[in-house]
Amino acid sequence: MLDTRPLANGSLAPSDRQSYWEDGFLFPLPALDPATARACRAELEQIEADWLDAGLPQPLNTYKRINAHVVMPLASRIALDPGILDVIEGVLGPDILVFSTEFFIKEPHTTQIVSMHQDLTYWGLDAVDGLVTSWVALSPATPASGCMDFVRGSHKNAILPHEDTFDDNNLLSRGQEVRVDVADEDKVAIEIHPGQMSLHHGLTIHGSGPNVSHDRRIAAVVRYMRPDVAQQVGARDYAMLARGEDRYGNFILIDPPKANFAPDALALYEEIRQAQAEVMMAGAKKRKGLYA
Repeated sequence: MLDTRPLANGSLAPSDRQSYWEDGFLFPLPALDPATARACRAELEQIEADWLDAGLPQPLNTYKRINAHVVMPLASRIALDPGILDVIEGVLGPDILVFSTEFFIKEPHTTQIVSMHQDLTYWGLDAVDGLVTSWVALSPATPASGCMDFVRGSHKNAILPHEDTFDDNNLLSRGQEVRVDVADEDKVAIEIHPGQMSLHHGLTIHGSGPNVSHDRRIAAVVRYMRPDVAQQVGARDYAMLARGEDRYGNFILIDPPKANFAPDALALYEEIRQAQAEVMMAGAKKRKGLYA
């Protein structure tokens, strides 16, 4: 386990900012204290127990994996955590939007993987340096549990060609995989533990292997962006103001939910899901899983 990188008065040190822009990722960083991370996991698992068979319009897993911050206060609390935003400000500056939040879970002793890919391939966004992903561990993310692997410096490429595999064993919505051979020696294992987080650029090539451990691999994944980023493919898109101000108006701004799966939040969620699905699945030969 690597020691958490120290912050400079709660913010990224200049050397860490330089490392992020040079490598396309940075870890392990402080996000939540371990006790808070454990409490977040317990709250999430209670939500799973309470809502799995509660007759929601979409499967519970859809709400966990797509825009959880729209319908789950836990997700928005993590996304808007002041300590996390202090770190994000060191990358994006003082004006910050939340683009999406998800709980990404790999169950123990399962074979599902995430193929090597670049996040920005199908999101329809411009200003590629204006978005960063925060990956907060709520349980151990180790090579055994299927932690992420990053390719150092790969964010300096443009968006590379990807192939849709629609593989049932792939956790990505299109099973998308970058059409570049990535050697094992070029992969950096991003091992982080509860309360720690990693950051990565939207063009950094990354993926992860199966969880062969005895525990669930649980992460809260938040994608932050500057307000000058714009949607280039869809007719509209949505975001939540996290810090500062939005002087551009490129996104429809939404508020955090007040309760789990409230009717007004569910209606807004469906509006957002349909708008973003048209972007995410544009050009796909078939539709699979979460965005179908």
